[in-house]
This record gives sequence, C-alpha cells and structure tokens, in this order.
Amino acid sequence: MNKPLIKHTPINYEVVKNKIEESGLENIGLASIRELVRLVNEIEQETGEKYIRMEMGVPGLEPAQAGIEGEIEALRKGVASKYPMIEGAGILKKEISRFVKNFLNLTINERNCIPTVGSMQGSFATFLVSCRRDVKKDTTLFIDPGFPVQKQQHHVLGFKYETFDVYNYRGDKLKDKLESYLKKGNISTILYSNPNNPSWICFTEKELQIIGELANKYDVVVMEDLAYFAMDFRKDLSQPGVPPYQSTVANYTKNYILLISSSKSFSYAGQRIGMMIISDELFERKFPDLKRFYKTDGFGYSMIYGALYSLSSGTSHSAQYGLAAMLKAANDGEFNFVESVKEYGERAKIMKKIFIDNGFDIVYDKDEDQPLADGFYFTISYPGMSGDELLEKLLYYGISAIALYTTGSERTEGLRACVSQIHRSQFNDLEKRVKIFNEHYPN
Repeated sequence: MNKPLIKHTPINYEVVKNKIEESGLENIGLASIRELVRLVNEIEQETGEKYIRMEMGVPGLEPAQAGIEGEIEALRKGVASKYPMIEGAGILKKEISRFVKNFLNLTINERNCIPTVGSMQGSFATFLVSCRRDVKKDTTLFIDPGFPVQKQQHHVLGFKYETFDVYNYRGDKLKDKLESYLKKGNISTILYSNPNNPSWICFTEKELQIIGELANKYDVVVMEDLAYFAMDFRKDLSQPGVPPYQSTVANYTKNYILLISSSKSFSYAGQRIGMMIISDELFERKFPDLKRFYKTDGFGYSMIYGALYSLSSGTSHSAQYGLAAMLKAANDGEFNFVESVKEYGERAKIMKKIFIDNGFDIVYDKDEDQPLADGFYFTISYPGMSGDELLEKLLYYGISAIALYTTGSERTEGLRACVSQIHRSQFNDLEKRVKIFNEHYPN
C-alpha cells in the first residue's frame, strides 16, 4: 500500500501534483523517458527550481576536439553538398577496423565496418535483416534489463520478441535459461548491452562464452550493443593494442554484429553517428529466405543496400569525418577517450554513497561475485516502496529517474539513475533532498 504523500517538500507540492495530473499519465512509473523529461521541464519552468535530472542518458561532457576539427575541415572541403556512400567513407571504415583491432583485438575487414545514423539506426537495420534470414526464426530474445526503445522498434516493425531479466541467471545459471528459449527454434537474434543500460552489469568472460557457444549451437545472431564502450572502469581499457581489451562475445562466435556508439564514449551524441561491425563470416553468409525482402540472399549486401539504404541515404557526411578523426587520434595513442569519460564513474561513486547513507539500496549490485563498477548508470530502491511509488514521490523532492520496470527488469521496486547530467555543484542539493526524503519516510 502506498504511503501518503507529505506536502512539505523541497519542490512546491501543489505545482508538482498539478503538473502530474495535467500530463495525462495515469501511472508515472510507466512513463517513457521523453515523457518524464517533458514533465520535469514543466515543473522546473513553473517553480524555478533545478532538479537532480537522472532520467535521461545523455552525455554531460564536452565532445572531443579532434572530432569537431575533423568535421569542420570536412565541411570546408564541401562534403555537405555530396551524398555519402551508403557503406561509409573509406577513411572512416579504415579507422573503425583499426579501432576494433586496437580495443577489441578483433581483425575485421574494412568493408564490414559500416557507419550508421547512431546505434538506433544500426539496431533497426539489424532487426530488418537478422529477423528475416530464416522464416522459422522470427523472434528476438532480449537479455534484460535493456534499452526500451529497441522493443519499441519491434512494435513498430511488427516483429516478435521474448525477454527475461538476467538478475537471477548470472554465471553458470545463464546457460540453462538461455537454452530454454533457443531450443524452441524460433529465436533469430539475441540482444544485450555490455556494460548494461540500465543496470550497469557487465557480463563476465564465462557468460560471454556461454552466449557465444549457444549462438553457434542454435545458429543465432548475437547483437552486442556496446553503447558504453570501454566504460567498465574497473580495468584500464584505454591503451590501443594493449590488453586488457573490451570484453566481447566475438571471441566465442562468428555470428555477431557489434553496435558501437559515439554518443557516450566520445560525447558525440548530437551528430547521430554510430558504428556497425559485422563479422567477416556472417557478412558473407547466404540465407535464401532473405530474398523474400531483398534482391540478394547475401547477409552483408542485404544489410547495406537493402535495410540501411531504405532507412537513409547514408550517414551524415561531415559527421563521418568527425568520427574518423576521433578514432584515428585514439588509434594513434594521441587521444585517451576512456580517460575523458572517467568522470562518470567518479560521480556515480559519490552519488551512490549519498543514496545509501540515506536509506536507499542498490538494486543491481554485483557481476557474479564481484562488486559492480561505478559508471554511467546505477539502480536504486527504497524499502517498502514500489518503483512507481518511489519515482512519483521523488519528483516532489526535486529528483527524477525512470522506473526499472520499463526496461524489462523484474525488479519492480527499482529506479535507474543516470549520472551524466549531475554536476558536482549539485551534490549538496542531492544530499539535502534525499536526507529530507529519508526523514519523511523513515525505514
């Protein structure tokens, strides 16, 4: 049963209450990220109070200068008037291949390194091909929690999916759980993010091996979403060509597509450019059922000239040169892109302590037997409250987040907190507000 709202809150009670009612949202806990953004914007505008904004995962750091200069130079050379090639500019494809070798220790043909309009377009295109390659395999399996919009893409496409929360199936337990889905024969694709949005769990080598070996056994394509590339700050992944490398399922299967974003690791979200890396073997494979939708049965050809070409006439020309410049600087050892985003981990460590010291719990807290890394996200709960209730109550205290329920998590008591938009100057406000919250709702 929900605990009654307390009206003497840091943010004007009546304003928050009225704005929630005006939003038309019957259940705040089911609100999308963008709906919450709009709601909090309206409350801030009316009250003049600044929120602790933890609902949206957007970069909070400046973009790399190498990218800005590379894009400006390309614009001055006139690329804005020219259509980019669908498969990508040669200079970028070369640097993506080098980057994958330097930071994942994978050798990939430049041809199979393809720029996309952010990883969002990359995932959409992958579904269009991977889920159509075999008429008997028409379903995606999401290893959750995960990014809600990828399920929205399935709804838009009319594609099927299944899902399970990995929280109770770490380590050896993952094999039986995964196989219970795969043995039915309808799974075309497995999708997960690593590090994970929203929980920040990172799969261990044992778990990646399980996923890879089962993908081989059941001929399933693994989509590995590396939106937070090299941001497991527990180990130094920043040196090109030097181990340790970013962990990947690609070490255990050839049935993979990697999606690498420039938004977080390079703080280049506004330019909407990402990278799709298809294994050499999968790129060359032929699936007769693809000819139901595309001119050819070739997987790679269908991806580029079927799916991607249908979605956009290439990826922003100038942005490709900006990304190429950043990758080249990283590949040459001139730009430590990991060091530039470590601030997120430091913020998370401080913020987690503030919440814990004031009665909150961390929901996803371990990778098997190892403490979770501090990074872009963390998850919180409060004793005796559901995620829906906690989310709504925190709005009265000037704190916003999203409910884990919307990410496919079974931990319905939890919220996802993103650290990127919280500046260190706000830590005192955060501490004051959660302290008042804890006093108002003692455990």
